[in-house]
Amino acid sequence: MQTVVIVIHLLIVLTMIGLVLLQRSEGGGLGMGGGGGGGFMSARGTANLLSRSTAYLAAAFFVTSLLLSWLAGHERKPTSILDTGTPAGPSVPAPSGQMPPLGSGSGGVLDQLQRPAQPPQPAGPQVPQSQ
Repeated sequence: MQTVVIVIHLLIVLTMIGLVLLQRSEGGGLGMGGGGGGGFMSARGTANLLSRSTAYLAAAFFVTSLLLSWLAGHERKPTSILDTGTPAGPSVPAPSGQMPPLGSGSGGVLDQLQRPAQPPQPAGPQVPQSQ
Protein backbone atom coordinates (compact mmCIF):
# COMPACT_ATOMS: atom_id res chain seq x y z
CA MET A 1 0.00 0.00 0.00
CA GLN A 2 2.75 2.42 0.98
CA THR A 3 4.71 1.69 -2.20
CA VAL A 4 1.68 2.48 -4.38
CA VAL A 5 1.13 5.79 -2.58
CA ILE A 6 4.83 6.68 -2.96
CA VAL A 7 4.68 6.00 -6.73
CA ILE A 8 1.53 8.15 -7.05
CA HIS A 9 3.20 10.85 -4.95
CA LEU A 10 6.27 10.89 -7.20
CA LEU A 11 4.12 11.07 -10.36
CA ILE A 12 2.26 14.04 -8.89
CA VAL A 13 5.57 15.74 -8.06
CA LEU A 14 6.99 15.25 -11.54
CA THR A 15 3.80 16.47 -13.20
CA MET A 16 3.65 19.50 -10.93
CA ILE A 17 7.28 20.39 -11.72
CA GLY A 18 6.47 20.23 -15.44
CA LEU A 19 3.37 22.40 -15.06
CA VAL A 20 5.24 25.02 -13.08
CA LEU A 21 7.95 25.17 -15.72
CA LEU A 22 5.35 25.59 -18.48
CA GLN A 23 3.64 28.54 -16.81
CA ARG A 24 4.37 31.99 -18.10
CA SER A 25 6.43 34.01 -15.68
CA GLU A 26 6.83 37.78 -15.56
CA GLY A 27 9.48 37.64 -18.26
CA GLY A 28 7.71 35.22 -20.59
CA GLY A 29 9.36 31.99 -19.42
CA LEU A 30 8.50 28.73 -21.17
CA GLY A 31 4.79 29.55 -21.43
CA MET A 32 2.85 28.10 -24.32
CA GLY A 33 0.24 29.79 -26.41
CA GLY A 34 0.50 32.89 -28.41
CA GLY A 35 -1.39 35.32 -30.65
CA GLY A 36 -5.05 35.07 -31.50
CA GLY A 37 -8.32 35.93 -29.79
CA GLY A 38 -9.70 34.87 -26.42
CA GLY A 39 -10.12 31.16 -27.20
CA PHE A 40 -9.54 28.16 -24.93
CA MET A 41 -5.88 27.69 -25.79
CA SER A 42 -4.97 31.34 -25.98
CA ALA A 43 -2.32 32.76 -23.64
CA ARG A 44 -4.96 33.63 -21.06
CA GLY A 45 -6.81 30.29 -21.39
CA THR A 46 -3.56 28.35 -21.12
CA ALA A 47 -2.56 30.30 -18.04
CA ASN A 48 -5.91 29.52 -16.40
CA LEU A 49 -5.65 25.82 -17.30
CA LEU A 50 -2.07 25.54 -16.05
CA SER A 51 -2.71 27.41 -12.80
CA ARG A 52 -5.83 25.37 -12.00
CA SER A 53 -4.02 22.13 -12.81
CA THR A 54 -1.14 23.19 -10.57
CA ALA A 55 -3.58 23.96 -7.75
CA TYR A 56 -5.23 20.54 -8.06
CA LEU A 57 -1.87 18.79 -8.14
CA ALA A 58 -0.72 20.78 -5.09
CA ALA A 59 -3.82 19.61 -3.21
CA ALA A 60 -3.17 16.01 -4.30
CA PHE A 61 0.47 16.39 -3.18
CA PHE A 62 -0.71 17.58 0.23
CA VAL A 63 -3.14 14.66 0.58
CA THR A 64 -0.59 12.03 -0.43
CA SER A 65 1.96 13.56 1.95
CA LEU A 66 -0.51 13.28 4.83
CA LEU A 67 -1.40 9.73 3.80
CA LEU A 68 2.25 8.69 3.68
CA SER A 69 2.94 10.14 7.13
CA TRP A 70 -0.15 8.40 8.51
CA LEU A 71 0.92 5.06 6.99
CA ALA A 72 4.43 5.42 8.40
CA GLY A 73 3.10 6.18 11.89
CA HIS A 74 0.41 3.51 11.75
CA GLU A 75 2.86 0.66 11.14
CA ARG A 76 5.22 1.76 13.93
CA LYS A 77 4.75 0.25 17.37
CA PRO A 78 5.56 2.45 20.36
CA THR A 79 8.63 1.36 22.28
CA SER A 80 10.43 2.59 25.34
CA ILE A 81 14.14 3.19 25.57
CA LEU A 82 13.95 2.15 29.20
CA ASP A 83 12.51 -1.28 28.44
CA THR A 84 15.29 -3.85 28.93
CA GLY A 85 13.21 -6.95 28.30
CA THR A 86 13.86 -8.38 31.77
CA PRO A 87 11.17 -8.94 34.35
CA ALA A 88 10.78 -6.18 36.88
CA GLY A 89 11.89 -6.89 40.38
CA PRO A 90 14.53 -5.98 42.92
CA SER A 91 18.01 -6.34 41.55
CA VAL A 92 20.66 -8.05 43.59
CA PRO A 93 23.83 -5.98 43.85
CA ALA A 94 26.98 -7.64 42.59
CA PRO A 95 29.67 -8.52 45.12
CA SER A 96 32.32 -5.83 45.45
CA GLY A 97 34.99 -5.98 42.77
CA GLN A 98 32.78 -7.94 40.37
CA MET A 99 30.57 -6.61 37.67
CA PRO A 100 27.35 -8.38 36.73
CA PRO A 101 27.17 -9.72 33.18
CA LEU A 102 25.74 -7.42 30.54
CA GLY A 103 22.00 -7.73 30.08
CA SER A 104 21.40 -9.16 33.53
CA GLY A 105 18.88 -6.41 34.24
CA SER A 106 20.64 -4.91 37.22
CA GLY A 107 21.53 -1.58 35.63
CA GLY A 108 18.73 -0.63 33.27
CA VAL A 109 19.67 1.11 30.04
CA LEU A 110 23.22 1.78 31.15
CA ASP A 111 23.68 -1.93 31.76
CA GLN A 112 23.07 -2.50 28.05
CA LEU A 113 26.07 -0.37 27.11
CA GLN A 114 29.38 -2.13 26.84
CA ARG A 115 31.56 -1.48 29.86
CA PRO A 116 35.30 -0.87 29.50
CA ALA A 117 37.52 -3.68 30.72
CA GLN A 118 38.97 -3.05 34.17
CA PRO A 119 42.41 -4.34 35.18
CA PRO A 120 42.33 -7.06 37.86
CA GLN A 121 42.65 -5.75 41.42
CA PRO A 122 45.54 -7.15 43.49
CA ALA A 123 44.52 -9.22 46.49
CA GLY A 124 46.75 -7.32 48.94
CA PRO A 125 49.42 -4.64 49.10
CA GLN A 126 52.31 -5.02 46.69
CA VAL A 127 55.74 -5.73 48.13
CA PRO A 128 58.59 -4.02 46.30
CA GLN A 129 60.91 -6.51 44.67
CA SER A 130 64.62 -5.98 44.21
CA GLN A 131 66.17 -6.41 40.79
